[in-house]
Amino acid sequence: MNNRVSIQGKFQYRLAGWRYSAVVRFLLFLALAIFMYATLLHRIVPQTYDIQLNSLAEKDIPAPRAILNEVETEKAKEEAAARVQPVYKIVSLKNETAIDLMFEKLQQINADADVSTTDKVSIYRTVIPTIVKDHLSRQLKLFENSGQYSPELLAEMRKAFDEQQYRIPEESFYKLPRLTKEDLAAMEPVSRDIVSRLMTDQLLDAQVGRAKVAELVNASPLSKNNVRELVQELVRASLTPNKFYDQKGTEEAKGHARDNVKPVYINKNDVLVHKGDKITEDVYQRLAQLELLKDERSYWPHLGLVIFVALCCLLLYMYVKQSALPIRHNNVQLVMLVLILFLTVTFMKVFSMMQGLDYPFIGYLAPTALGAMLITILLNPQMAFVATVLFGVTASIIFNPEHVQVFDFRYGLLTLATSFAAIFSIQRASQRSSILKAGIMVSLLAVTLVASMMLFEEQETKREAIFAASFALGSGLLTAVFVIGLLPFFEVAFGILSPLKLVELSNPNHPLLRKLLTETPGTYHHSVMVGNLSEAAAEAIGADGLLCRVGAYYHDIGKTKRPSYFIENQTNIENPHDKIDPALSKSIIVAHARDGSEMLREFNIPKPIRDIAEQHHGTTLLQYFYHKARKQAEERGEEPPEEQEYRYPGPNSQTKEAAIVGIADCVEAAVRSLRNPTVEQIDSMVRKIIKSRLDDGQFNECDLTIKELDQIARTLNETLLGIFHSRIEYPAEAQPPKAEPLK
Repeated sequence: MNNRVSIQGKFQYRLAGWRYSAVVRFLLFLALAIFMYATLLHRIVPQTYDIQLNSLAEKDIPAPRAILNEVETEKAKEEAAARVQPVYKIVSLKNETAIDLMFEKLQQINADADVSTTDKVSIYRTVIPTIVKDHLSRQLKLFENSGQYSPELLAEMRKAFDEQQYRIPEESFYKLPRLTKEDLAAMEPVSRDIVSRLMTDQLLDAQVGRAKVAELVNASPLSKNNVRELVQELVRASLTPNKFYDQKGTEEAKGHARDNVKPVYINKNDVLVHKGDKITEDVYQRLAQLELLKDERSYWPHLGLVIFVALCCLLLYMYVKQSALPIRHNNVQLVMLVLILFLTVTFMKVFSMMQGLDYPFIGYLAPTALGAMLITILLNPQMAFVATVLFGVTASIIFNPEHVQVFDFRYGLLTLATSFAAIFSIQRASQRSSILKAGIMVSLLAVTLVASMMLFEEQETKREAIFAASFALGSGLLTAVFVIGLLPFFEVAFGILSPLKLVELSNPNHPLLRKLLTETPGTYHHSVMVGNLSEAAAEAIGADGLLCRVGAYYHDIGKTKRPSYFIENQTNIENPHDKIDPALSKSIIVAHARDGSEMLREFNIPKPIRDIAEQHHGTTLLQYFYHKARKQAEERGEEPPEEQEYRYPGPNSQTKEAAIVGIADCVEAAVRSLRNPTVEQIDSMVRKIIKSRLDDGQFNECDLTIKELDQIARTLNETLLGIFHSRIEYPAEAQPPKAEPLK
């Protein structure tokens, strides 16, 4: 029998030992690292295939990421360049100057009587074309010296001048010597005006302008036929093209058109090779470049992913190790943290698989703030901030549709922002409806942030913008739904007392509290008073005030089994302890802590509240019954009982909250027994009780400090003054004396 008990004890110790085992902690972080590696592997490292050149593909091979389609991109560039219209330059040539020079020569030569008509014809045959050529040569020289036009354009101008040079008919040269001085005077302004007017047009072909000359001359005031004919010829000789093809400008325009073409990508999961297709050299080289061939496989991405995952887990481990939170040594909470990480990343993975559907930005619908909200409620806001960074980096990898880069900042930034908003919105939540409010805040922030990011790019269509905003709006609401659904699971599975659960347990309609109120109204009132006192004291030292209040409500639930044996319920009845043996009285009184813990267990009340009910008396001595038993033993001449027999079985308070409820319980009962308490009496009573418990070793197993006990005493005094204000008799001094710290 003893061996069986020994083996059972060792087994239970081993079961309990895992909670604080370093090996278990290592395995949990290792499991997290393996999970992260497996989740991100497909996004970082593409799948490989056993393919031979010139063989037939055994199955479809999808693109592992968005890939630049060089052939289609180059084709799109050439098409864009082909659509570019030739670029032309308009050049101001001032050809009316050539007209002025022509008439100056005509007047000079025709006025010379010593030159025969035959010689004049010969001179005009040479001089008039030369005047036009020299004028154009001077213009080209000026353009060249100024650097205004490129050499290619100047060459194009020179070529056009040569090709479109006008030849005056031979008979016109014989008519020019016959012109009188008056004829030349009438012809010059008309000729000059027509040249000036036509050269303002854009003439790619000079013949277009020359075709208009006859009409303009006929509309002039010139009346002689020969004069009008010669004006037409001189004007036509002076007209040249002024619009020239700019090869360099055209090439630059084509270059800009090519540069403005968006690269054509083969989208992720688009089929690169269809089943049955022949693996040509080009296809084989493309698969090799994408590292999709087994013989071309690179292990560097695997190594990079291992290092990345190891760094993330190491940073999380270092934060947990350096924090002052219970998770630092409590593997139960670490299991819960790892499980929340698993769930959040799994949700991301599921929603990322939907990105292949024809819904742009469906990744914005993912409840990425789920983990941050759960960690805030169940663990700690600071831990949630650290986890949010991990979620943000993970989301930027998982929700990376193009995969041009490893990280997509849009999804990482959205995850960080919405998770931070969730933490700020939910960390002081006390009702389930607060989760929904936090979800709405997340939705509003997500929509605003998505809108701002889409305005950055200015390339999204109206349809895409509507989808993105709708998905972002739904993400917060979806997060709230999942949190509300998952929270009870974590609370039950890990015995977590979230603020929301505590508020639910404090509802007076809870069956146990109704039972306490109806069957033991005195104990119920006492419990409410203890709750007020303990909550104020706990908040003064940074402990969990809400846990103290709710724990105080249930701490004496065991008294409902024998209510008449407790003085607060003895209204208009005799005290039954006066008629029974003190040992029996002791057993009845002591049993209420154990009975309360068992009743709470039957109703599935979380362990922290059960611990308060079981530990609030610790191993304190029932002094009244102990002294009564000693007195009876002395009267009967018997050995007095051992003090240990009249102590509560314990255990002593293991947490600050249990110790505070125990102090408040004793203080409330003691002060209530005073008829007309004074300030000094209350202060003395509180400090005496705390000192007595300290001397009795009741705080040896919890981490309360002397400074905190002193603060608890001060807070209890202030709270009791408010409760008993109308009954306190103040001393003669104007102000009550300042309380002395505990010694």
